[in-house]
Amino acid sequence: MNTIDIDLEKCDGCKACVKACFANVLRWEKAAKQPVVSHAEDCVHCNLCELACPQGCIAVTPDFAYMRWSAL
Repeated sequence: MNTIDIDLEKCDGCKACVKACFANVLRWEKAAKQPVVSHAEDCVHCNLCELACPQGCIAVTPDFAYMRWSAL
């Protein structure tokens, strides 16, 4: 499974990552006013969340072993 790390110290709450994620891996936590990873297993490693984040808060690390075996 891919690993999605969000640096919440740098996050300014713009929601760009949540809007960019077409797989609904990220969601907006209203109470905390921050993005959270809700379905990491659905991440397709498109990196749109990383690219959309103007603060550079998100890092997606692919798990190539998982992707190789799950494709079989």
